[in-house]
Amino acid sequence: MGVVVSLEGDRDKRGKPSLAALTALVEEDLKAVNELIVQRMASPVVLIPQLAGHIVAAGGKRLRPMLTLAAAKLCGYAGRRHIMLATCIEFIHTATLLHDDVVDESDLRRGLASANAVWGNKASVLVGDFLFSRSFELMVEDGSLEVLDVLSRTSSTIAEGEVAQLITANDTETGETDYLNVITGKTAKLFGAACRVGAVVSDRPRVEKDALETYGVNLGIAFQLIDDVLDYSAKQATLGKAVGDDFREGKITLPVILAFRRGDADERTFWRRTLEDLKQEDGDLERAQTLMERHNALADSVERSRHYGAIARDALGIFPDGAEKTALIDLIDFCIERAY
Repeated sequence: MGVVVSLEGDRDKRGKPSLAALTALVEEDLKAVNELIVQRMASPVVLIPQLAGHIVAAGGKRLRPMLTLAAAKLCGYAGRRHIMLATCIEFIHTATLLHDDVVDESDLRRGLASANAVWGNKASVLVGDFLFSRSFELMVEDGSLEVLDVLSRTSSTIAEGEVAQLITANDTETGETDYLNVITGKTAKLFGAACRVGAVVSDRPRVEKDALETYGVNLGIAFQLIDDVLDYSAKQATLGKAVGDDFREGKITLPVILAFRRGDADERTFWRRTLEDLKQEDGDLERAQTLMERHNALADSVERSRHYGAIARDALGIFPDGAEKTALIDLIDFCIERAY
């Protein structure tokens, strides 16, 4: 895993990390992305814009398209292609959310009724397919074979990650390597692609494309690790998802893996009953949280997140200092400090 490097840096000078700098940096471009999202969701089949609009408008931060916009700015891009590609990234992400909620049988998404809870599984899957198709239309309109290669391969990788998660679901024998492979595929690779296409449209050298992809992938891993921590944290109640959703679904995340490995035979029996057999009783979530605290599973998962955050930060080292680089570094800190 390597040495965990502190992300503190000169944070005290900048104050508590937030999305403010990144949001301000891409504000005008993001407005254009939102307008294009609405345009490209249009369809004579009324259910499509209704259902797609429901999840698109559900309060997400547009983090992935913002990465494309910020990466393009970091690379000095002055055109408009990044607007279309940021929209494409958001459509890919939204399509995966629709499919995820069906697979996970989720009733909530960001604190609101999920699309499948409102319109049913069949409609959600089909509208997800529609959004994937729209994303490929946008890729083709961009006209770059390199962009098409990056985003089409990323779409395949996301699907592989989802299937891999399905295979490891409810399996307490899952190890950290398999878990990291899952979150890299289903989450982090889209972060990486969102950043890389910002360099592609800017026609930057390969070293900069690779650096931005490295930044995005490691940011994505750090982001997902904290998401998995928050599912067992009281703070999650303020972030649009009920505490313990992953626990109730039997998902095997890093906090579970660490607590299972470090526990005694009785504790491992508990994890098998609750996560493999899904035989859960009143008080089981509280016991799971207690076991994680006993074995430092949440704290150590945050430290893993800091490790990947440090890799992401180092990847930006080849770029000159400036508002764009500072905003992307602040984003790393913001994603990790959600845990507190």
